[in-house]
Amino acid sequence: MDLYLFNLINGLADKWKWLDFLGIFFARYSEYVLWLILILFLFLSLKKYGRMVFESLAAGILSKFIITNIIRLFWNRPRPFDVVDVNLLLKIKDEASFPSGHASFYFALSAVIFLYNKKLGYLFFAISFLMVISRVFVGYHWPSDILAGVVIGVLTAWLLNKLLKRKNPQ
Repeated sequence: MDLYLFNLINGLADKWKWLDFLGIFFARYSEYVLWLILILFLFLSLKKYGRMVFESLAAGILSKFIITNIIRLFWNRPRPFDVVDVNLLLKIKDEASFPSGHASFYFALSAVIFLYNKKLGYLFFAISFLMVISRVFVGYHWPSDILAGVVIGVLTAWLLNKLLKRKNPQ
């Protein structure tokens, strides 16, 4: 199933220049859009949005740099371009593929923001989804890498939010 979905998504690469451009943009640069939005919210009102921004960053850091890296220590899954012929649109470091660090980080970020602000959370989820599906499109990840990263990110965000609310009732 993983190979089938990968071939379905990555098989669209290298067919239309406009789609390749969008795939490369979302795979590589959409994270900067999310960072810019977070920075704008901090500048708008640190007092009002500071807790949301810092909690979302904490969840992202915990999910990507701790949980994801621990899993990668025990499961060194090769990237698709190491295993099958792919339409590889971008170069990337050859490191473990499972789970997706981008998916875990940006879905953790999105989930915390959603818990604080539904409209902004939907925007973050939409951009994060386009980012991670594009990483399959350009040949970086298997779909299951993305799914695992999403689950790790959302669960980390939810658990951290519950722990912090218990310690700091609002």
